[in-house]
Amino acid sequence: MAEAAFHPPRRKRKVYESYDSPFPISAPQDGVYEREDKICQAEIINKNVIVKNPEDIARLYSKGFFGKGILSRSRPEYGISKLALVVKWQGARLNMPIISSKKFQRYVEWAKGRMKEQGLDDCTINKFILNYTEPLDLEGKDEKTSKSGKEEAQAMEPAEPKPVVSSEERNQAAHLEGDPHCDPLGEHGSNELGKTGFQAITKTHSPKIPSSLHEDSKQDDCVEQESPVLSSGEYSDQEFVLVQEESDWSPEEEKAPETSQLNRKEKLVCRRNPFKIFEYLQLSLEEAFFLVYALGCLNIYYNEIPLSILKLWEFFSEVQPNFRTTYMAYHYFRCKGWVPKVGLKYGTDLLLYRKGPPFYHASYSVIAELVNGDFEGSSQRSFSWKSLSSLNRTTANVSKELMFCYLIKPSDMTEEEMSSPECLKRIKVQELILHRWVSSRERNEQDEL
Repeated sequence: MAEAAFHPPRRKRKVYESYDSPFPISAPQDGVYEREDKICQAEIINKNVIVKNPEDIARLYSKGFFGKGILSRSRPEYGISKLALVVKWQGARLNMPIISSKKFQRYVEWAKGRMKEQGLDDCTINKFILNYTEPLDLEGKDEKTSKSGKEEAQAMEPAEPKPVVSSEERNQAAHLEGDPHCDPLGEHGSNELGKTGFQAITKTHSPKIPSSLHEDSKQDDCVEQESPVLSSGEYSDQEFVLVQEESDWSPEEEKAPETSQLNRKEKLVCRRNPFKIFEYLQLSLEEAFFLVYALGCLNIYYNEIPLSILKLWEFFSEVQPNFRTTYMAYHYFRCKGWVPKVGLKYGTDLLLYRKGPPFYHASYSVIAELVNGDFEGSSQRSFSWKSLSSLNRTTANVSKELMFCYLIKPSDMTEEEMSSPECLKRIKVQELILHRWVSSRERNEQDEL
């Protein structure tokens, strides 16, 4: 069977990213990769692998484009600021989120609802919310205690300059915000997994476990379960928000005709954010295992217990029945320089990108099949000629090619060997690209010959 021919990928017209590194590990020295002291941390939440630390999120996505934001299409860039308000107040050069008063009231209602779930009465909730959302000046003091002249200055009219770069200007500079902002994940419960050592993996890298990871995990759990009104020490970019409110009217302005209402001035008032939403990075099971097994730059925790490579292999295989097959294909294409992503959108297992999704469109839609030497096996999909033709036509309509990746295992490989990632060493790969036969095109090629 002929080797698959790879065609040049289609580059995107507008690129807003800069290519940093293919993997989140240090550059090679004399052809050898050196492990960095920094090991990223992830947690298994509701059978999903979630990265919460902002530094780990930025590192994993910018170096290799691993995972996606849980509130974004790709890069974790979700922000609570309203774009129209950021553009409107960009002359003030403020470095805090800007939201409308309507959105702020919505956050207040969400915070009240969350506190009611914790068993607090309405009187206590209203008193707490009222004190917590009091207007503040720039130093964090109550606006009521400020002088009247200073109060007007703190209203922050658009013409007042501030020596801080706004988020809109950062977006215009082609680097979208990479700081994680949102966390819609609620409380979660799961059964405890047993411990498994690394004895079965003798020749693969075992990730280091820093002593501070357990402490970080405990702190995150406390913040998540305590209250939607978070402490001021963590994620300070959402601790305070600027709320656009209308200025108070004087008695003369109240009696003025309706046409003067159009000239009513608006101001920005600094308040504490009562309900913070944080965005985390979600890794696919294949991406998470590759970072642990192949690169050794990620530790995955389950109920604050670090999981070994063998336990992750077993757990992921239970969560996703075809995990072994898809990971073998993922590992193969990652090592060849492609950036594989989940291909569920187009009815396949993987999508292959050159360098990463910000730079090129996906070139191939991949279907992975685990077969024996005679190309026989328990197919995950029962293709008919009609369904295969439909999938091929769908793939062609989005300017991609359909590829079958056959993972050939030896006939003497047992199920016990498949229960360990060491089986990857004995797997062979065969690529097959499927093209739709067009009679007119075939005749033209024969005429040219």
